[in-house]
Amino acid sequence: MENPQTFLRQLRDHDLLLDKTYEKVIRMQSIKKIKNGLYEILDRLESKQPQDIRAFWTCVFKETILNEYPTLRLLRNDLMNGTFQSDIKRSERAETEEADEGKRKDVSEDKEEAEKPESSVKKKRKLKNRDVCDEEEEEPGPSSRVTPRKKPEKIHFSSPLKKGEKNDIWNWDLYKSQLPVTCGEKEGILVRKRLADGEKCIAVGRQWFSPGEFERFAGKDSSKNWKMTIKCLDTTLGKLIQAGHLKAGNYRAGCKKTLFPTHDVTTVSEEEQDEEEDEDQDSSSSTNISTAGTDEEGEREEQTDASHDSGRKVFKVTCGPLAGDLHKKRFATAILGKSIRTETRWMTPMQFMVEACPTYLSWKKEIECEGKALGDHIKANILRIHKVRCDCKLCKPRSEDLDDEKNDDECFICKTEEDKFVVCDTCPRSFHQKCHLPHVEDKIICDGKQWMCTFCVYKANENLYPSESDREAVLSRTISQRLLHCQYLLLCLRSADKDHIFASNPWGLERYSSVIKTPMWLDNVAGKLQKKLYQTVGEFVSDVQLIFSNSASYNQDNAGYLAMGNRLKELFDKEFNSVFNISEQTFG
Repeated sequence: MENPQTFLRQLRDHDLLLDKTYEKVIRMQSIKKIKNGLYEILDRLESKQPQDIRAFWTCVFKETILNEYPTLRLLRNDLMNGTFQSDIKRSERAETEEADEGKRKDVSEDKEEAEKPESSVKKKRKLKNRDVCDEEEEEPGPSSRVTPRKKPEKIHFSSPLKKGEKNDIWNWDLYKSQLPVTCGEKEGILVRKRLADGEKCIAVGRQWFSPGEFERFAGKDSSKNWKMTIKCLDTTLGKLIQAGHLKAGNYRAGCKKTLFPTHDVTTVSEEEQDEEEDEDQDSSSSTNISTAGTDEEGEREEQTDASHDSGRKVFKVTCGPLAGDLHKKRFATAILGKSIRTETRWMTPMQFMVEACPTYLSWKKEIECEGKALGDHIKANILRIHKVRCDCKLCKPRSEDLDDEKNDDECFICKTEEDKFVVCDTCPRSFHQKCHLPHVEDKIICDGKQWMCTFCVYKANENLYPSESDREAVLSRTISQRLLHCQYLLLCLRSADKDHIFASNPWGLERYSSVIKTPMWLDNVAGKLQKKLYQTVGEFVSDVQLIFSNSASYNQDNAGYLAMGNRLKELFDKEFNSVFNISEQTFG
């Protein structure tokens, strides 16, 4: 490794390397010293921490590390397909058997080396290029203390194959209990016994999947035939099962399923849930020491918070740099029920965590919900994980249910829920046909083509329009030149007016007619924009500003509604300046 810093950082982040040791090696200036330090770390891991060897390989075979160090990827592939060969120290028995022969050859070898130094050098250069050197003496390194002048023996991580024999690794002793499998670009380890018992049998890191879930995890859920899509090398599991090399349990009824674009059952098995909860309890008990009185007081506070939050429908969540809204009614498990909405799409909690940082391991701990770990809300029964054999449409969705999970359950504008929506194909928004601007005609819905909402159309084309530096010049533009911009601005306002304070005609309000002579409301502006009754951008802006000025006049004694009007006005000014690329100005 030319630059082992990322590699060492990975070991440190997975608690395989002490911070003190990491800092010591990283501060070294000499490349040689850094490499020696790396060898010492690996040597110590091998000799003093043998229980962490499995964790080590899991850690260094992460995709981020493999991308950084191509040689590790080659090593991993060779280990998985059984072609890796390496030099190891011979057993004591082998050394004893060959000791006499080695002594007899020592004299003749020394004599030949003295007589033909050049040919000897050439021979050593050739041997360096081989995978295994049978006769070359090797310089002992920090991680390999081999007695000089002893021949290393070949070790094969595969069964030796005769010429023309197939590379059937499922017959090798090495893979007697588990097999490397792939589905698309995803890789995992299949445990034979679990497959035969009909359990979650494919491990990817610390996550277990059933074959169907692993298929969906790899994005192959459209085929719905894991026996054909999951392969060991280039052979499908279906062929291995048919040939008797594998036994598969019943994965149709009562199986535990998992993963991203999902449509079957749940994610974390009850056993794994218990393990996670035990880990949480262990960590909390080791870090939180308090008096009994404090505990009781904390419990009362938690119960109060839980009762307060139990009625909530939406929670703010974050994971690393990523933020979103978790919708309680969509929450099912880690990988079932796309319950978290970001600006771009709906995601399951597991997808949300992986999107934020692929190296995170526990979604319950890494996702923060209203300042607490998401697992705390689950323990308080504010959020509830569905049972393994739950039959709801989140845990066992049909194909149309999976499509529905991609978009909002309510209109992005009026915030009401109905069965019929027009859904955008490039963002998670849903609309009623007449809430959207422009209105969505039936013929557009029935043509079968992809449809983009005004928000997405504007974002896709915002750089195509010339920038405007003068506000007066913008207001004088004909509406046809900037119709998309005006539709976008009005949709932003209507969506931000979540309580519909400024949406409908306010004429029926008490004393309104005596205070306001020219009423104006957002739905009225939308109707005029749809009918193309405005001639210029200025006419459109004038009506919008009239809504804000009427609110300021009528709500002088009502601070709450006055603040709402002011916030909406600030939003309009900000978006207007952004849309038309105008320096910060406000309308009078």
